[in-house]
Amino acid sequence: MRTLIIARHGNTFRPGETPTRVGARTDLPLVEEERARGIGRYLRQLNLVPTRILAAPLQRTLRTAALAAEELGNPCSVTPDARFIEIDYGPDENHTEQDVILRLGRDHALAAGQDPDSLTQEKLEELGTHAIELWNARAIVPPGWVVDPQQIIQTWRETADSIQDEETLLCVSSNGTIRFAPHITDDYDAFCAEHDIKVPTGGVCIFSREENSPWVCSAWGVKAFKQTHSK
Repeated sequence: MRTLIIARHGNTFRPGETPTRVGARTDLPLVEEERARGIGRYLRQLNLVPTRILAAPLQRTLRTAALAAEELGNPCSVTPDARFIEIDYGPDENHTEQDVILRLGRDHALAAGQDPDSLTQEKLEELGTHAIELWNARAIVPPGWVVDPQQIIQTWRETADSIQDEETLLCVSSNGTIRFAPHITDDYDAFCAEHDIKVPTGGVCIFSREENSPWVCSAWGVKAFKQTHSK
């Protein structure tokens, strides 16, 4: 059996703070530890102890990996790996969701030969929201974001292929990058039809593969903190 565990980092915004689109160029620290520790506790309950741990080289991902490993008894060191860094949100980096939606709405109008200033804010929000919905439903990249989907998909496939028999790999990454991981199942459209590909903070995804069999996802976006909080 070969196992790939993917976890999203913990929270970078406190309750009451307005979140922004935080990508590769914004290196925020964690503001709490419980979601990261919840990852470790959840994996311990499942008796899934990593033999390797990789994490994107950002404060939020490295710290999450370290705290999860601590809960697991530090079975191995955390290795930074730039291949799993969050995507670059381009002009929307570190902007609020409302600003992002309006920017995308204006961009859509311009691409369609319309004057954005002639449209109501409601119409711009409708156009922008549609772009975000496509991103959340099937990872269709909104215009302006600096993303190479094929490269990210290839990274996940190469990573999965590198896992040896009886090895368990934990990879800590971010929301934008993780949503491409199910391509290792070779039926991404079916996966998107059955799952919300937007993984929550502290969420855990588990893939496994038997010899000469395809990768199977047994858990996706599990809120590990909630699974272990009362235990």
